[in-house]
Amino acid sequence: MKRTAKIVLTGFGVPESLRWHEEALWFSDLAHGTVHRWDTRGAPETVIEVPGGAGGLGWLPDGRLLVVSMNGGCVYRREPDGELVEHADLRHIAGGPVNDMLVDSAGRAYVGNFGFDYYTFDREHPNSMLYAPPGPPTAPIACFASDGELLGLSQPLLFPNGFLLTADGTTLVAAETLGLRITDFPVQSDGRLGVGRPWGSLVSPLLWRLVNDPGLRGRITRRISALLDHPAIAKRSSSPIAPDGLAWHVDGETIWVANALRGECVRVARGGQVVDRVATSQHTLSCLVAGENGRTLFAATVPTDDPVEAAELGQGRIEVFPL
Repeated sequence: MKRTAKIVLTGFGVPESLRWHEEALWFSDLAHGTVHRWDTRGAPETVIEVPGGAGGLGWLPDGRLLVVSMNGGCVYRREPDGELVEHADLRHIAGGPVNDMLVDSAGRAYVGNFGFDYYTFDREHPNSMLYAPPGPPTAPIACFASDGELLGLSQPLLFPNGFLLTADGTTLVAAETLGLRITDFPVQSDGRLGVGRPWGSLVSPLLWRLVNDPGLRGRITRRISALLDHPAIAKRSSSPIAPDGLAWHVDGETIWVANALRGECVRVARGGQVVDRVATSQHTLSCLVAGENGRTLFAATVPTDDPVEAAELGQGRIEVFPL
């Protein structure tokens, strides 16, 4: 039986991009375009509202905040006086909303994007229909220098999302949400990414082949998968796992995965083996291992990831579980 996280904050639209910075939890609300800070004791404060909607977060070495503008197609930099200045431009790169971001200790920003208008597709079709040939559009990870100059792009990925760096900074780990897998990349000396390598698949090889099959077997599999997407059924399933946010476990080797398909955080080892699960109350979009003792699992959960519907519901939550 899975252990269960505790709800500590609620009333948000789509909380995402959990970060621990200067003894506080920071996160974005995709539905309202805001960035929040919570010291884990009092009420959270709204730090800033971002034109185009707030996405991934990070900090430059001098402490200035970087924040993704999802629909603005750029990364903003918050100056000491609070002014937002465009830091990096992804308008010619992103095929859809810009989403998560990792900023390393040198101030280099690694930024993903949806690759297409996912929200419109999802409102009109079951998710499984994305895999009808030719399959979902791909998108690269863009790497920017600390001054916002584009350094390079990764190979195309299936919805690059949450990112991690290894402790030595030589490898970047990325969630491919629509690829149902985790991929890692060698980080070159100038910060650019090398060729990606499989870190772990989070779907059975047979199901992956079937859902992508161009023939009758594929059409049947996609229709069955669409039926199984019903919330009452999906929440009782354990596979596949659609990785959204990622977080290192305290061992620095296994990874906590926010499962966008159901209410849980799943800990996986290299190769994709599931070694632990913590239940959450809703679909989970971001996770983080942090806190005062560094052993609290934080999870951002939503009843829906559709920002329009989520803004009306106001049921986005932050949940916690002690490790």
